[in-house]
Amino acid sequence: FVLVESGGGLVQPGGSLNLSCVANRASADFWTVAWLRRAPGKEREGVLCIEWSTSRRYADSIKGRFTISRDNDKNAVYLQMNDLKPEDTGMYYCVAILVPHCPSSLTDTSRFGAWGQGTQVTVSS
Repeated sequence: FVLVESGGGLVQPGGSLNLSCVANRASADFWTVAWLRRAPGKEREGVLCIEWSTSRRYADSIKGRFTISRDNDKNAVYLQMNDLKPEDTGMYYCVAILVPHCPSSLTDTSRFGAWGQGTQVTVSS
């Protein structure tokens, strides 16, 4: 079971990106999926998580700007990022969460299943 992220790149402040996380096959492990990010010099941070159609937000800084969605027919989870800011710069990862519901915190990595390789997002003018 492999996850592959794509969609990152260089974008100007205020721009948008839509990241994709695609699983190589259907799996119950792909029920709960989260996006995390690691900014340069900072610790990894949870962004958003989705369980079927319900989502949970972990970072206050993305409120009103980022949304998570899924297409089960395509085994895909998406992270739509709007009004990007330089502080959104970092490596973005999707991870399968091995519990039925998005956890209250994404610091417990024992709940993590497959990770993607990450996709770089750079917000700069």
